[in-house]
This record gives sequence, C-alpha cells and structure tokens, in this order.
Amino acid sequence: MAETTILQHWLFTNFAFPFLLIFFIVFAILEKTKIFGEDKKQLNALLAFVVGLVFVGAVFPKLMVSKMILFLTVAIVIAFIGLLLWGFIIGGDAKIESKNVKIGFGILLGLLLIGAVLWAGGLGDTVYNFFTSDSSFVSSFWANLIFIIVIAIALAIALKAGKSS
Repeated sequence: MAETTILQHWLFTNFAFPFLLIFFIVFAILEKTKIFGEDKKQLNALLAFVVGLVFVGAVFPKLMVSKMILFLTVAIVIAFIGLLLWGFIIGGDAKIESKNVKIGFGILLGLLLIGAVLWAGGLGDTVYNFFTSDSSFVSSFWANLIFIIVIAIALAIALKAGKSS
C-alpha cells in the first residue's frame, strides 16, 4: 500500500488547494486588469478571498476544476518531454538543415510520444488488442487507412509536380 503524505489529506485536497488556486487566479486577474483602479490590493484580495470561499463551497465546479488540473499537469509534462526530445533532435551544434528530415523526426517523435503515453497509462495492450482483433471493423479500418494513405501520397506527388511546372 502506498504511503500517504500530509499534502494528500482530505482537508488539503478538498479545501485548501482549490481555495488557494482560485484565490490566486482571481487575485492575479484583478491586479492585472485593474478593474477597481490602481493600488486596490486590499479590495482585490478581499474579492478573491470571497470568490475562493464560494468556489470551495460548490461541489461540482470544484470536482470539474480538479479533473481539469490533473489533465493539465499531465499535458504539461507530456509537452515538456516532447519539446525536450525535439530540442535534442534538432538543437545543438549539429543542426539539421533539411526540412524533410525535421518533419520525419517530428512525426517519429509524435508517434513515440503517443506510444509512451499509452504505455504509461496502461493502455498499450488494450489499444494493440483493439487494432489486431479479428473483427469486421478492424479489417475495414485498416483497408480504409491504407486507401487514405495512398490517396494522400498521390495528392502530394501531384501537387508537388504541379508547382514545379
């Protein structure tokens, strides 16, 4: 069983963290927009405090924001890892000049990142089994995908030939 920390206590997760999040967001917005005028920090803080308390008292918005924050943190980590790997691919002293090579590496990086997210989320086997099962949907899916890829390649070749002439 995993150990719990003080930061996972229900008092923090259900009240303190959501209150602080909304308080700081509302306070920052009020300070930046200066709705109540210049140097009104006390008024902005009081209004942000009240909005934070009202938010903590409402169950559905708090749950909705909690789920969105979890999604946001995972998305930020995924984007950070993707950008870090992209920097390793095209950055540094040995810069890649070819646009096609950059696009190829970008597509490969995107596929690897999707695979890593599926693996980390425990969905790798489910997705693999879905696309390899013996059902009419899977066979028609692969047939349609191959058909679309062939058409996309033919269009790309035709458009490239049309531009050069």
